[in-house]
Amino acid sequence: MSVTGSCPPPRPGAWQTAAACVGLPPGVVFSKKVKEAAPALRACAGCPVRRKCEEAVAPADNWFDGVCGGRLWRRGRPVEIPAHFLPVVQGRPRGGSVV
Repeated sequence: MSVTGSCPPPRPGAWQTAAACVGLPPGVVFSKKVKEAAPALRACAGCPVRRKCEEAVAPADNWFDGVCGGRLWRRGRPVEIPAHFLPVVQGRPRGGSVV
Protein backbone atom coordinates (compact mmCIF):
# COMPACT_ATOMS: atom_id res chain seq x y z
CA MET A 1 0.00 0.00 0.00
CA SER A 2 1.41 3.35 -1.00
CA VAL A 3 1.22 6.35 1.30
CA THR A 4 2.44 8.84 -1.30
CA GLY A 5 0.32 11.94 -1.15
CA SER A 6 -1.36 10.99 2.11
CA CYS A 7 0.84 13.18 4.28
CA PRO A 8 0.68 16.96 4.16
CA PRO A 9 3.87 18.70 3.03
CA PRO A 10 6.09 19.92 5.84
CA ARG A 11 5.33 23.44 7.03
CA PRO A 12 8.14 25.95 6.73
CA GLY A 13 9.82 26.81 10.00
CA ALA A 14 10.57 30.30 11.18
CA TRP A 15 14.10 30.11 9.77
CA GLN A 16 12.73 29.33 6.28
CA THR A 17 10.45 32.34 6.22
CA ALA A 18 13.39 34.54 7.27
CA ALA A 19 15.64 33.24 4.47
CA ALA A 20 16.92 35.84 2.02
CA CYS A 21 16.08 33.55 -0.92
CA VAL A 22 12.39 33.21 0.02
CA GLY A 23 11.14 35.14 -3.04
CA LEU A 24 13.51 33.67 -5.61
CA PRO A 25 12.25 31.22 -8.25
CA PRO A 26 13.04 27.55 -7.55
CA GLY A 27 14.95 27.41 -10.84
CA VAL A 28 17.45 29.89 -9.38
CA VAL A 29 17.78 28.30 -5.94
CA PHE A 30 18.05 24.74 -7.28
CA SER A 31 20.18 25.49 -10.35
CA LYS A 32 23.31 23.46 -10.96
CA LYS A 33 24.87 26.27 -13.00
CA VAL A 34 26.83 29.11 -11.42
CA LYS A 35 25.47 31.82 -13.72
CA GLU A 36 21.83 30.85 -13.09
CA ALA A 37 22.42 30.45 -9.34
CA ALA A 38 24.17 33.84 -8.95
CA PRO A 39 21.07 35.66 -7.56
CA ALA A 40 20.69 32.99 -4.86
CA LEU A 41 24.39 33.15 -4.01
CA ARG A 42 24.11 36.94 -3.63
CA ALA A 43 21.03 36.52 -1.41
CA CYS A 44 22.90 34.05 0.80
CA ALA A 45 25.73 36.52 1.39
CA GLY A 46 23.57 38.57 3.75
CA CYS A 47 21.12 35.91 4.87
CA PRO A 48 20.40 35.84 8.61
CA VAL A 49 19.66 32.08 8.60
CA ARG A 50 22.47 30.87 6.37
CA ARG A 51 23.95 28.49 8.96
CA LYS A 52 20.54 27.08 9.96
CA CYS A 53 19.76 26.45 6.28
CA GLU A 54 22.88 24.38 5.78
CA GLU A 55 22.22 22.43 8.99
CA ALA A 56 18.63 21.65 7.96
CA VAL A 57 19.32 20.81 4.31
CA ALA A 58 22.60 18.96 4.99
CA PRO A 59 23.60 19.22 1.31
CA ALA A 60 26.68 17.00 1.63
CA ASP A 61 24.62 14.20 3.13
CA ASN A 62 21.92 13.91 0.46
CA TRP A 63 23.31 14.63 -3.04
CA PHE A 64 21.76 18.12 -2.98
CA ASP A 65 21.76 20.25 -6.13
CA GLY A 66 21.40 24.02 -5.72
CA VAL A 67 22.34 26.86 -3.42
CA CYS A 68 22.48 26.28 0.32
CA GLY A 69 24.41 28.01 3.07
CA GLY A 70 26.06 30.44 0.67
CA ARG A 71 27.50 27.77 -1.61
CA LEU A 72 26.44 26.08 -4.81
CA TRP A 73 26.16 22.31 -4.48
CA ARG A 74 26.10 19.68 -7.21
CA ARG A 75 25.36 16.11 -6.13
CA GLY A 76 26.20 16.95 -2.54
CA ARG A 77 29.58 18.49 -3.31
CA PRO A 78 30.44 22.21 -3.20
CA VAL A 79 31.12 23.76 -6.59
CA GLU A 80 34.02 26.15 -7.05
CA ILE A 81 32.66 29.59 -7.91
CA PRO A 82 34.59 32.05 -10.10
CA ALA A 83 35.20 35.19 -8.01
CA HIS A 84 33.30 37.45 -10.43
CA PHE A 85 30.04 35.63 -9.53
CA LEU A 86 30.43 36.15 -5.78
CA PRO A 87 29.15 39.19 -3.90
CA VAL A 88 31.84 41.58 -2.71
CA VAL A 89 31.94 42.37 1.00
CA GLN A 90 34.50 44.95 2.14
CA GLY A 91 36.53 44.58 -1.05
CA ARG A 92 36.77 40.77 -0.95
CA PRO A 93 34.55 38.05 -2.45
CA ARG A 94 32.33 36.35 0.11
CA GLY A 95 30.97 32.82 0.19
CA GLY A 96 31.63 29.61 -1.69
CA SER A 97 34.87 28.21 -2.93
CA VAL A 98 36.67 30.58 -5.23
CA VAL A 99 38.49 29.66 -8.43
